[in-house]
Amino acid sequence: MKRRDFLKTAGAGVLGAAALAGAGPLLAQSPPPPPNPPNIIYILLDDAGYGDLGCYGQQHFETPNIDRLASEGVRFTQHYSGSAVCAPSRCSLLTGKNTGHCSIRGNRENPDGEGQFPLPEDTVTVAHRLRNAGYATGAFGKWGLGGPGSTGSPLNMGFDTFFGYLCQRQAHDYYPTHLWHDKDKVVLDAKTYSHELIMNEAFKYIKVKGASDRPFFCFLPVTIPHASLHVPDEWSGPFRKKFKKYNATYGMYAGRPVTNPPARFAGMMTMLDHNVGQLMRLLSDLGLDRDTVVMLASDNGPHMEGGHLPDLFNSNGPLRGYKRDLYEGGIRVPFLTRWKGRIAPGSVSGLPCAFWDVLPTLCHMAGAPVAASESGLDGVSLVPELLGVPEQQIKHDYLYWELAEQGGRQAARRGAWKSVRYNVSDNPAAPVELYNLDEDNGEQTDQSAKYPQKARDMRDLMNTVRTESDVFPLYS
Repeated sequence: MKRRDFLKTAGAGVLGAAALAGAGPLLAQSPPPPPNPPNIIYILLDDAGYGDLGCYGQQHFETPNIDRLASEGVRFTQHYSGSAVCAPSRCSLLTGKNTGHCSIRGNRENPDGEGQFPLPEDTVTVAHRLRNAGYATGAFGKWGLGGPGSTGSPLNMGFDTFFGYLCQRQAHDYYPTHLWHDKDKVVLDAKTYSHELIMNEAFKYIKVKGASDRPFFCFLPVTIPHASLHVPDEWSGPFRKKFKKYNATYGMYAGRPVTNPPARFAGMMTMLDHNVGQLMRLLSDLGLDRDTVVMLASDNGPHMEGGHLPDLFNSNGPLRGYKRDLYEGGIRVPFLTRWKGRIAPGSVSGLPCAFWDVLPTLCHMAGAPVAASESGLDGVSLVPELLGVPEQQIKHDYLYWELAEQGGRQAARRGAWKSVRYNVSDNPAAPVELYNLDEDNGEQTDQSAKYPQKARDMRDLMNTVRTESDVFPLYS
């Protein structure tokens, strides 16, 4: 069966004809899906800051292959992660919901064994939707949304296959005792660097699926550059002299300690960039260059663990805050998309958007668009913006985040105005900080006293656009 005919048949499923029939508001304002839906590769970095890529201003190491995604595609300057920590950010990405609505709103360990608190059984992910639209679906890297056999395991969340860490705590060590391949535990020796093994499995998957008539979705939530700052010496070695003052400095987070953490961090990012280059060459060699969308983002802002010095690298660029913060530095992240022949090379977008937009965007690309009126979703398709027709782009009235950790935190953005509240679990009447991002991108001047009504409006917004979670309550 030809790929186009296969997709026509697949499109008649639950998320094919039914979704298209109910997608009037979205389709009326958006470019039609492509006749042959593309393969989709989504690379999710772990704790890389807004300033940790060359195309976003990094000066201490180079990322030419990642920068190529920007020069041959579009670079977003106001894209936001789902949360300021790993698990809820991934939940938001996969479900199309912000953290005022999604099921996981903080990092929480599984009390019964390996893994974290699982996604509920009735969760519908972007992988479910793409698979129902005819896609093969594979995930490679760090999961963190449910341990082995749980309701939230990747195999129960729309993925045909998985290779990597199910438990994000175990992913703190790049030389683990084991990884998971579907339901099988893969026992490793102490010399196996997990990232290398995971990338090789992802490349094998792309080779196999790229030769079939079905399009594929390859989700690549890599562990780099999360602590621990483990990387083979061949990658950190070139940076030891540059950061020689740190040669006697040890970083310790999990597993083996490391000397010269800055050299290790630069080496990790350089290795990752090399992997992106390998991926691009593979797509070219397979003749899939024009048939494949490649996206790259980070799950939250830069971390400060394991000896990492984000200020040395200017990892958050001009932004305030780090991982776990709901200031811009904790949630505004790089986002690059390359789609040869469809996205104008070297494009730059200042559209405020977020992880919950990824699900409707990928479904739109796949020919199974999600209706703008579909209940329970917070995202909109970014396809118009990607294709250079911003007049057709649906824009958010607001963006919202909450974090059920660190005393309870909230943030919202409406237009240029950004509001932040901390310690709301202990004090539901916690004061609102107010910033104008057009004038103060670094959130240095709190405007709440100058604009008290605006601060009250933003407080009311944060209180009314969310639902309370029984498992991750904001107000304890």
